[in-house]
Amino acid sequence: MLKIGKRFSMGAGALAAAVMAASPSYAQTGADFFKGKTVTYIVSTSPGGGYDLYGRLISEYMQKHLPGSTFIVKNVPGAGHLIGTNTIYASKADGLTIGTFNTGLIYNQLIGAEGVKFDLTKMSWIGKAASEPRVFVIGAQSPIKTFAELQAQKEPVNFATSGIGSSNYVEINSLTNVLKLPVKVLTGYNGNDDQLAMRRGEVTGGMGSRSSFEQFVKNGYGRFIAQIGGKEKDIPQLKDLVKDPSALSIVALIQSQGDIARLTAGPPDIPKDRLAALQDAYRKALEDKELQDKAANLERPVDPAYGDDVLKMIQAALNQKPEIVANLKSALEKKEAPPPATKGTISEWDGRAKLTLKLADGKTFDAGISGSRTEVTIGGQKSARENIKVGMTCEVAAPSSGAEATAIACN
Repeated sequence: MLKIGKRFSMGAGALAAAVMAASPSYAQTGADFFKGKTVTYIVSTSPGGGYDLYGRLISEYMQKHLPGSTFIVKNVPGAGHLIGTNTIYASKADGLTIGTFNTGLIYNQLIGAEGVKFDLTKMSWIGKAASEPRVFVIGAQSPIKTFAELQAQKEPVNFATSGIGSSNYVEINSLTNVLKLPVKVLTGYNGNDDQLAMRRGEVTGGMGSRSSFEQFVKNGYGRFIAQIGGKEKDIPQLKDLVKDPSALSIVALIQSQGDIARLTAGPPDIPKDRLAALQDAYRKALEDKELQDKAANLERPVDPAYGDDVLKMIQAALNQKPEIVANLKSALEKKEAPPPATKGTISEWDGRAKLTLKLADGKTFDAGISGSRTEVTIGGQKSARENIKVGMTCEVAAPSSGAEATAIACN
């Protein structure tokens, strides 16, 4: 209780303010809000792969530096990170839902792509964890050893990407458009599915962040043939291998995306004090030596930026010339041939995500089954994946064994 002596007096308003400041119920700061609360950190892709790794690492150390909080990671994959990002954007602006997604969504917003229900400039920006140079990677089984040899191929070679709208999908299609690369882009390879497909020889190559493919190449499963951005000198820079001005403009845009990799943001209008607490925990997490050592052991770069500095990078990336936007639009609107259907009997099914078909010739075919992206029909009727059973005869539409199916029809 405040005591006011003869030599100390204050007005009624000042007294009320002092009482509020002294009372625990009014002294709650942004950091205090998170005590006893659970923060959901959304990763806009399937478990496994770089986004999931960074998301879990960052969540672990944000929890450490936001006392009393609990962080849980929730994977919300689909549509090239669109579903997860839309989920983050539409979440309640209380600071309890944040997450990560890829920079390919900058391209989606630039062209006003269907399914974009967010404005990146309005999100509550917490930070970015890394700078990620992009690389072209070729599987070890392929004879292609240089970018010039890729350009010289007489027949198209298959490149694996995740979903339409993801950064690797947009970037490889944009470069294919301007450089006339003999590349056929296949989707449905989430997490490290693209690496597994290269090892099986089902696809020739792919494109993505260097850190995601570093160990793959070191293990002898593939080779780098070109890089965009970064300080490494062991791989030719793509900007030095091409002369076309339009191609160089696309390369420059892709490099700008690599500079703002592994983003973390929340929905618009998180209260300033709570956002400041999240930004402070994020900064302390990324500057924590334990996190940095873990990232180094995993060969993952840490090159952070925070808050408004990231917002400025996003705004700059969204400021593009009309001809660049037109190229991106062409890349995103490129139509794919439907994947081939493979018929067989289900010999293995985990009841959730992975099944194996036994084919008539005795070989097997693996496929991923998504609850949101794979169309399931049983006996000619639309159904749920939970109704799939071992022993059913099915046709699976997937680009190759091990990839995610776009559809499965069973009897």
